[in-house]
Amino acid sequence: MKTNMLGIYDDENVMLHAIDKLQDGGVAVADVYSPFPIHGIWSRLKQTTRLPYATFAYGAVGAVLVFSLLYWMSVVSYPLKFGGKPLNTLSFIIIMFVMTINIGTLFTFLTYLFREKMFPGKKVELPDPRSTEDKFVVVIADIGSLSEQETIRIKKLLQETGASEIKESTVTLHEH
Repeated sequence: MKTNMLGIYDDENVMLHAIDKLQDGGVAVADVYSPFPIHGIWSRLKQTTRLPYATFAYGAVGAVLVFSLLYWMSVVSYPLKFGGKPLNTLSFIIIMFVMTINIGTLFTFLTYLFREKMFPGKKVELPDPRSTEDKFVVVIADIGSLSEQETIRIKKLLQETGASEIKESTVTLHEH
């Protein structure tokens, strides 16, 4: 079982400064738990996501499928001429726009749930439950493989950067 070191902070700005100091000191910050989203935290942790590319792909496929369905329903399967208008008109655009957004959103949401292994009834495992209330938790992963001097150095860095509490956790982190 891997042991993680947690630095618990009371203030967002102090925690962001601490991440920079830790990384400058050669400490790999595995993850950050926060009660709210923090702008730019992923770039600061040097993490990336491919979710926007998936959203674009879902939207593009959705637009093609919606256009195909509308064209088939209006022109091929049941063509009706009203007032001399052509069968394939610009009235498709509004429906295509809305359905492209709906399809992209729905499949992005499902992809996120699948990727994060989230499902109804799953037991939540947090390194520190206070991260959903008012604390910011910086996680340094797998300190069991580090030497005792390195562990002491990391604890000292966490104290110097303003951590209100330092503790260990055995909660398994997901891979991003």
